Amino acid sequence: MKKYMKKKIIVMGLAAVLASFLIYGVLSNNSKFSPVGYNLSMDFAGEEVPTFMADVQERLDKEMITNMNYHTNTTLVIKRANKVFPIIEPILAKYGVPDDFKYLAVIESSLVNAVSPAGARGVWQFMPSTAKEKGMEVSEQVDERYHLEKSTEAACKYLVAAKEKFGSWTLAAASYNGGIAGIKSKMEEQQVDNYYDLLLTEETSRYVFRILALKEIMKNSEKYGFSIPKEALYYNIPTKKVVVDSTITDLASFAKTQGVNYKILKIHNPWLRDKKLTVASGKQYEIEIPTEGYSK
Repeated sequence: MKKYMKKKIIVMGLAAVLASFLIYGVLSNNSKFSPVGYNLSMDFAGEEVPTFMADVQERLDKEMITNMNYHTNTTLVIKRANKVFPIIEPILAKYGVPDDFKYLAVIESSLVNAVSPAGARGVWQFMPSTAKEKGMEVSEQVDERYHLEKSTEAACKYLVAAKEKFGSWTLAAASYNGGIAGIKSKMEEQQVDNYYDLLLTEETSRYVFRILALKEIMKNSEKYGFSIPKEALYYNIPTKKVVVDSTITDLASFAKTQGVNYKILKIHNPWLRDKKLTVASGKQYEIEIPTEGYSK
């Protein structure tokens, strides 16, 4: 038994060393990204990343290695991005928010309608109070945090306000995690005006570096070992929008009148949180109904 355990430990040790060589082989063979003599020129939303700083090199290196090795999740976000980014990108552009912020959604939720232990929900991970402040409906029947277009617009409103406050998109991104008041307080305490000079909680300290790492890997996926054929990427199914201005007492029956079933209705309208939809006087909703993708 002891001999077996010794052999097992040796094999695991060799495997770890080999994995390390493979990782650093990919990185060091890439003239743009080398953990030794780091010289990758990067920016976030047009703002330079000071990769000449020793701690910045190590923090970015950590997130690159973490996401390169988190193979399942990184593969899935690359596949999902083909479906989600075409919806997010034009909304960011409409509000004047740099395109790089789509990677913020990646690190927040892996581009799914996630639920955090604290109660944040959706692709952009809004808490109920913040969602309502930004104009989203959050109730037992309707939760627009699960509505990709509306939650993206709400995220844009937050980010534009944060940019006006800080004068920096990088600090605006950090505040999405640490809060505007929290980041402002730390800047005043530490007498600095730059994200990369701030000492923050571990989560907020990693936040922008996680965005940078996913941006680099997702934009250059084959270079980092993620070779995914185009036909394997997820895609948007064509839909039509049905305007509803009166109460629907049974969404399953409503789905049938639209030529789909309850499951498909909920997949395409995850913001519908109940089996019915009560519509107040003067209110209306747009429900998406797929026009193809579910029949031979």
